[in-house]
Amino acid sequence: MAIDTPAPATPPAAQPVPTARLSARDRLVLFVLCAAQFMVALDFSVLNVALPELGTGLGMSRSALQWAVTAFALPSGGFLLLFGRVGDLYGRRKLFLTGLALFGAASLLAALAWDPASFLTGRALQGLGAAAIVPTGMSLLTTTFPEGPARDRALGISGTLLSLGFTIGMVAGGVLTDTFGWRSTMALLAVFALIVLPLAPGLLPESRTPERPRLDVPGAVTVTAGLLSLIYALSGAADRGFGEVDVVAALLAGLALLTGFAVIESRAAGPLVSLPMLRRRTVAWGNLGGLVTFSMMSTVVFVLTLYLQEVLRLSAFRTGLVFGVQGALSAVAGVLAPRVIGRVGARRTLVGSLAGQGLFVAALLPLDTQGRSVWLATAAVSLASLCHLGAIVSYGLIVTSGVPDGEQGLATGLVTSTQQVGLTVGVPLLGVLATTSGDLQSGVHTVIALDAVTVLGAAVLIALGLRPTRVRT
Repeated sequence: MAIDTPAPATPPAAQPVPTARLSARDRLVLFVLCAAQFMVALDFSVLNVALPELGTGLGMSRSALQWAVTAFALPSGGFLLLFGRVGDLYGRRKLFLTGLALFGAASLLAALAWDPASFLTGRALQGLGAAAIVPTGMSLLTTTFPEGPARDRALGISGTLLSLGFTIGMVAGGVLTDTFGWRSTMALLAVFALIVLPLAPGLLPESRTPERPRLDVPGAVTVTAGLLSLIYALSGAADRGFGEVDVVAALLAGLALLTGFAVIESRAAGPLVSLPMLRRRTVAWGNLGGLVTFSMMSTVVFVLTLYLQEVLRLSAFRTGLVFGVQGALSAVAGVLAPRVIGRVGARRTLVGSLAGQGLFVAALLPLDTQGRSVWLATAAVSLASLCHLGAIVSYGLIVTSGVPDGEQGLATGLVTSTQQVGLTVGVPLLGVLATTSGDLQSGVHTVIALDAVTVLGAAVLIALGLRPTRVRT
C-alpha cells in the first residue's frame, strides 16, 4: 500500500508554535533589506522611458542606447553567484554594505555624467553594486527570519516590493523625466542608497559560514565569464537579432564556459556551486518556476507597452496608469501569498500561481484595435501579475527551505540569478517576435500565445516534478 511519509508519533511537548508576528527590530531589519531590493528593482525599469532624452542629452545614437541597459545587466547578472559565495565566506553584512555604498556612488556618477563613457561607467558600477546587494540581502533575510510563517511573511513583502519596484519604475521614470529630466531617474536611486546605508550597520547582524574554505577561483572565473557572455548575447539579440556575429560568438562562448563550469564543479574540493544542491528537486524545479514566471511576465509587460502606445495610441502617462493598477494588485498579492502558502503549501501555491498566470495571459488574445481593449489589457495583466507574485514568493521559499544557513548565500544566489536571467532572456527570446513582425498587433498575439503555453506547460511539469514523495510499505 502507498502511504504518505508518516509524521513522528509523539511531537515534542515543548515545541514552540511558529508565528508570523515580527518585533519592532525585525520590522526595521526587513525595511532595510526590502528597501535595498526595491531600489535595485527600480533600477531595472526607471530609465527605460528616459532613454530618448538621455540619448539627446549625451549625444548617444539609438543603437548605442541599448548599452544604457546592457552596461547594468552584464555585471548585475554576471557576478551574482560569485558575490553570493563571497558573502557566505567573508561576511554577508560586510558585502551588503559595500554594495550599497558602491550603488549609491555609481548612481550619483550616472546622474552627473558629462559624456557617454562616464554614464556607462556609472551604470556598470551600479550593476556591480546590485550584484553584491541582491544575494547578500536575500541571505540576510533568510538567516534572520527562521523557516516558517515569519520567513513566509518576510519573503512575501520582499517579493511584493521586487515586483512593485519594476512597475513603479516604469511610471516614475516617465513622471520624473517629463518634470526634471533624465538625470533625476539616477538621482532618485542615489537618494534611496543615502537613506538605507546609514540605517543598515546598526541593524543587520553579520553572518557567514562557520567554516572558511578557499574560494573556488576556477569556478568563479568560468561562471562569471559564462554569465557575462550569455547576458551580452541575449541583450544584443534583443536589440539587433540573433544573426550578428558578436551575438552568436558570445552565445557559444557563454554556453561553452557554463559547460566548463559544470565540469570544474564536479571535481573541485570546495565548489562554488554544490552539484548535490542542484540535484535537489526543490532547487531544480523551484528555480524553473522562477525562471518561467519572471521571463514570461517581463515579456508580457514589454509587448503590452508596445501595443498600448503604438496600436491603441495611448500616451505614456495613460500607459503608466495601466501598469499602476498592475502594481496595486501586486501589493495585494504580496500580502495574500504567505497566507495562501500557510494553508495549501508552497508547492501548490507555485503550481496554481503559474497556472493562473498562464490563463490570464491567454485572456489577452482577444486584444484588437478598439479602445475597449484597454480595459481587457488592464484587467488581464493585473490578474496575471497577482498570480505572478504568488509564484515569486513560493518559488523563493521552495528553493531556500531546508538549506543550511551556511549555504543560504548559494541558494539565494541561485534564486536571484534566476530572477536576473529571467528578466534578461524573455524579451530577446519572445518579445523580438513582436518587434520584428510586419504587423505589430499580430506579432503581439503570437508572443502572448507562446507565453501562455510556456507558463501552463511549466505548471504541469513542476506539479509532476514536485509531487510529494511516497514510500511503499
